[in-house]
Amino acid sequence: MGVWQGKKAEVTAYWLRWWDSSGNLLLWGSELVEQERQRAEQEKQLAEQEKLRAEQEKLRAEQEKLRAEQEKLRAEQEKQRAERLAAKLRSLGVDIDDSL
Repeated sequence: MGVWQGKKAEVTAYWLRWWDSSGNLLLWGSELVEQERQRAEQEKQLAEQEKLRAEQEKLRAEQEKLRAEQEKLRAEQEKQRAERLAAKLRSLGVDIDDSL
């Protein structure tokens, strides 16, 4: 048992408190409840942050998929353009197979 200066029930004073053999203050029930409430709130915040990270990762993956689809579309459009140009050159009598 030892003396602790602090606030309890809106009264700041010197209080007799229990301490363990290592000199650590043993908490009152109300302090334990508050400590647990804070721990639960931190866990809740961490869970919300993890949920946000997961949503961000999902969005990033969707953006990457869209980028890949756009690149595929751009490549297809470029191929069609090249085929049209080749057809035009052939219609003009240019043998494009020999020039490659």
